[in-house]
Amino acid sequence: MKKLFIIAVVSLLAQGISAQTIDRSQKPKPGPAPVITIGDPVIYKLANGITVLVVENHKLPKVSASFSIDAGPITEGTKAGVVSLMGSMLNEGTTTKTKAQFDEAVDQLGADVSAGASGGSVSALTRYFSPAFLLMAESLRQPSFPAASFEKLKSQTLTGLKSNEKSAKAISSRVVNALVYGKNHPNGEFTTENSINGITLDDVKAAYKKYVTPSRGYLTFVGDIKPEAAKALAEKAFGDWKGSTLTLPVLAKVSNPAKTEVDVVNVSNAVQSEITVTNLIDLPMNNPDYFAVLLANQILGGGSESRLFMNLREKHGFTYGAYSNTGAGRFQSKFTANAAVRNEKVDSAVVEFLKEINTIRTVKVSAEELQNAKNLYNGSFALGLENPARTASFASNILINGLPKDFYRTYLQKLNAVTTDDVLRVAKKYFSHDNTRVIIVGKTEAFVPGLKKAGFTVNTFDNYATPASATSTTTAPTKSAKEIISSYITAIGGEAALKKVTSLEETSEMDIQGNKLALNTKKLSPNFSAMEATMMGQTAMKQAFNGTTGYQSSMGKKVDLTAEEIAEAKASKGIFGQLYYGTEGNKIEVAGTAKVGTANAYKLIVTSALGKKRTEYYDVTSGLLLKEENTITKDNNEITQTVEYSNYKKVGDVLFPHTLVRSIQTAKGGQEFNISVKEVKINPALKASDFN
Repeated sequence: MKKLFIIAVVSLLAQGISAQTIDRSQKPKPGPAPVITIGDPVIYKLANGITVLVVENHKLPKVSASFSIDAGPITEGTKAGVVSLMGSMLNEGTTTKTKAQFDEAVDQLGADVSAGASGGSVSALTRYFSPAFLLMAESLRQPSFPAASFEKLKSQTLTGLKSNEKSAKAISSRVVNALVYGKNHPNGEFTTENSINGITLDDVKAAYKKYVTPSRGYLTFVGDIKPEAAKALAEKAFGDWKGSTLTLPVLAKVSNPAKTEVDVVNVSNAVQSEITVTNLIDLPMNNPDYFAVLLANQILGGGSESRLFMNLREKHGFTYGAYSNTGAGRFQSKFTANAAVRNEKVDSAVVEFLKEINTIRTVKVSAEELQNAKNLYNGSFALGLENPARTASFASNILINGLPKDFYRTYLQKLNAVTTDDVLRVAKKYFSHDNTRVIIVGKTEAFVPGLKKAGFTVNTFDNYATPASATSTTTAPTKSAKEIISSYITAIGGEAALKKVTSLEETSEMDIQGNKLALNTKKLSPNFSAMEATMMGQTAMKQAFNGTTGYQSSMGKKVDLTAEEIAEAKASKGIFGQLYYGTEGNKIEVAGTAKVGTANAYKLIVTSALGKKRTEYYDVTSGLLLKEENTITKDNNEITQTVEYSNYKKVGDVLFPHTLVRSIQTAKGGQEFNISVKEVKINPALKASDFN
């Protein structure tokens, strides 16, 4: 009881003192910028050119080291992707150890060891650091380049490219750099299926010989190690290493557009469009403008309190988040402002992006906004100093970028000296408005009309930043909708042959993220259908409709089809629905032409008797169905479903696609499923009970 009483008294006294000394109606004035104390690393220079930096920190019995090669931007040309492949090969075994043996040796030490095209890293407890460090050096100096690993990594790269073919985000990251820098610039190059297929193991070995070298190398030690011991270890591992001499490339300056341009890329299955407003800048870290640009960017789009975020998300609800970013360094970099926006709001979002950029260029920011931005940097910078690896990177940054020795010690003083006039000046200099690029990757039919109505001139590009030809954009059709469907029916076998098919059974295999599902699909005229998916002999999902009722079961749970789903199933007619297009309330209209892969296709809008719409694409040359897509809304989320058809083969008198690619795209991302048809049976002996 006595203790409680004392605590209560102390609390009351504290409140009284607080009330006497703090005026809560006034915000406290910011204090002076923190004084940063950063010790200089011990620096050595090896005879072969490697700079060794040692930052002692004996708080924990652990040491980390990183070796980085300052090669600058690398131009790969027709072999784009070779440097990345080469870097991956450095983790596939050495001349004395297979990959399995090497990995086991690392695991026995409880260490982390990795290597790549730009260097390597290692981290281990002090007692095991020396052997772990020598393993890292071995991976860099003695890679074995096994052919089997090369083929594996090449295949994985191709699979990754394939999986991103329909990703608006992946396409945007490629196209933005290609349009801004140019496809022949090292920062504008990108990997393609052709470039990867053209790379040989000899190309990888040549890239290794040229770029993995002690020249322009920086070896940084951080942790529980004495400088003398670090130097001795560096000499032991790398002292006798010889290699090619690297020189930094001299790159021609790339110009921004003379006036603002809007460049679009069509991704028809995209639920959201990727918007990027960008221009090139020259901002070395030793430029006096550097700190003012950091703060201007923070105010414009640096976080959830920034102007772009508050406008596009909080005020208008166009996106989950809108941000900006600015690069810096020895070479040209980009200022970018970007967001993923609902297709139908793209035109409005572009207007708001440009408005916010123009405002920060023409109107001074408030003193409060500037101080908030400074406070954020003061806190994050001081917090970052708790990580010894970060302070170690300061030392190499100073050397590489030619910075004053006290650059980081005076970092916050320079940052806090920035004024509102400084922010206005650098925003006008580095954030372009009248000569910028607005690059949009998404469903162009949903936003291009709005952009043109708003007065923008729109340039169209394909997925690889090549100007789209007239045939790749929507153009006037040369056939009517009925003629397109008639050509399709003729192409796959003719009306007479199709009408003879009254039942169908299809066996196929679906690949979902490396897992194989067996699919069995059955159809019986006029509209009976059943589908079962099994994995390892166990039913994973089943769906059936018997002409009147239906259900779907998954993981043992059975759910009846809704009234709307039953109505849709009843409205589906025959094995080949195209035979009934334009009848019984179905409507078809042609909406021009478009590209599906490399093929020109007629674009057909199909509206069911229930008013449901989907889009189908038919090859202009062959007449075959290449793709269909539709968008549904479920739980207030928009979902775009796409199916691509290829590899048509004849079964009986009818052509059937034997390769299907299904994709599902939502605002949060997408998934893709590859389906390989194994067998098609025409007119099997199906009965009504098969659909119960």
